[in-house]
Amino acid sequence: MVNKDFFKALDDLETERKINKEVFIQTLETALTSAYKKMYGEAKSAMVKLYPERNTIRIFSYKTVVDEVEDNDKQISLQDAKEIKKSYKIGDIVAVEESTKDFGRIAAQTAKQVVMQKLKEIEKQNALSELSEKEDELLTTVVKRIDGGIIYVQIPNTNTEGVMMPSDQIPGDNFHVGDRVKVYVKKIRDSYHGPQIQVSRSNIGFVRKLFELEIPEVASGEVKIKNIARDPGKRAKVAVFSDRPNVDAIGACVGNRGTRINTIINELNGEKIDLVEYSDDPLEYIARALSPAKVLSVETNDSLNMSQVIVPDDKLSLAIGKGGQNVRLAAKLTGWKIDVKPESYIKPKTEVDNTDVDYELTELPDDTSFDIGDLEELEPLEDETDETNGSSETTEDEKK
Repeated sequence: MVNKDFFKALDDLETERKINKEVFIQTLETALTSAYKKMYGEAKSAMVKLYPERNTIRIFSYKTVVDEVEDNDKQISLQDAKEIKKSYKIGDIVAVEESTKDFGRIAAQTAKQVVMQKLKEIEKQNALSELSEKEDELLTTVVKRIDGGIIYVQIPNTNTEGVMMPSDQIPGDNFHVGDRVKVYVKKIRDSYHGPQIQVSRSNIGFVRKLFELEIPEVASGEVKIKNIARDPGKRAKVAVFSDRPNVDAIGACVGNRGTRINTIINELNGEKIDLVEYSDDPLEYIARALSPAKVLSVETNDSLNMSQVIVPDDKLSLAIGKGGQNVRLAAKLTGWKIDVKPESYIKPKTEVDNTDVDYELTELPDDTSFDIGDLEELEPLEDETDETNGSSETTEDEKK
């Protein structure tokens, strides 16, 4: 019924696919027992045992020793039990080996089905376990196919595809089958058809991993990324800092003549990046986050988690940004609601009393924004917004 070739096949599976043979044997014993009961009666107390060391299979039925037999499937008389073993007494359990002659074909068919099913389950589990290690990683993949705007990429060293939805693509991405493309592994989930890998280029994790890839100080931990706020394809603000006094966090990210930051910008299709030096002082942090606009003063209300920022009248549109982009990203980066006001808004009050300003920024770099062009020719934000008042509320960071 089950010969040595069958057990040798289990040995080969263990060697080649690193699948424990004992897992198969336990599953087979359960499945064969169920098949035997279906064939000879569910009421029968039986157990199928595999002995790989002897390349054999044996079936045992279990019966309780009683004075008078009422159920032949589960009971045996004391007289019959003593014929098997003289020491048996009432209440003992007797194991009787059953003939496997008529069970051979059913057993072979069942064994094949169980092995194939278990093999698929184990391979699926192993694949999911292996792929889970790639979550939150940056991978270089190959575009396998494109269907309705959805891009399917081949995950390296696996037989699995990654799925990149239109919302996970950067505006301006234009890939073709066979193109190599860097992606961020956003999420891995189990599905009926196997592990499904969701990859992204619009997630803030993509920017973080690019910084780790291109900037050695970030990879080593000398420079740390505090937070990232991003409008994919348009602008990103990255707060960086270093607790080592001899390390210039922003300089390390920029690189010699801007080579490091420009490499990242190239991968982001020209997306502008504002490098912001993080500060534990929320007043200073908020002022820096509104770069490239010059900030005159910042006031905060801790209980409401709100801040009011004063900028020169001619810098109001720069501070707010096109469509409110600059102040919105600054709010996401800092976690504070930001209300931007022009200097003329507070002039009457200032003339009467100058002591109410909690914080005044005397000097702030005009621009820490880097474009794909020459580092020295920095592009300001476009002044296409209302030049009245601007405000933004903190929104949740994009989910990884």
